[in-house]
Amino acid sequence: MGKFLSEIKQNLSSNSLVWIKPIEDETDLWYAVEECKITSGQMEYVNPASFSVGRAYLDPENNVPCVIYNNENKRVGFISFRKIVLNKKGFNWSFYIDKNYQNKGLGRATAESAIKTLKNVDSNMPIFLTTEQNNELAQRLYINLGFRKADFLDGDDLVFIHE
Repeated sequence: MGKFLSEIKQNLSSNSLVWIKPIEDETDLWYAVEECKITSGQMEYVNPASFSVGRAYLDPENNVPCVIYNNENKRVGFISFRKIVLNKKGFNWSFYIDKNYQNKGLGRATAESAIKTLKNVDSNMPIFLTTEQNNELAQRLYINLGFRKADFLDGDDLVFIHE
């Protein structure tokens, strides 16, 4: 088991709405890549879970794909944690909530748990999140969670930093 995976497992944070579990079996994997669906309008904003799972397969030391569960123990989304080790050191995640569970506060609850989890792993590591320039919903969420907009881009994407 990679060091980052073991650190994530030891520091996973949950709250009254969601808990996050690393993918460890075929049922969770199938849910993440096949069953968890987003709205057609969201498809331009997020990579499919299969992309993140593939990245974790190629670089398991720095990527941890997970399933998001609600407080009724139902799978409601996907999140992948990433440790950035290139030019900038820090953490990153990408996630989405299944379209059947959206607008219930689960996205915000997941983001809050993700921040707490990564800060428990290393409180000195910044979290970098990117979003399309026209994804105002994500931008508002990030700012409300204490991220600040960076003065640089990642390709065409805006970058937000939580330190």
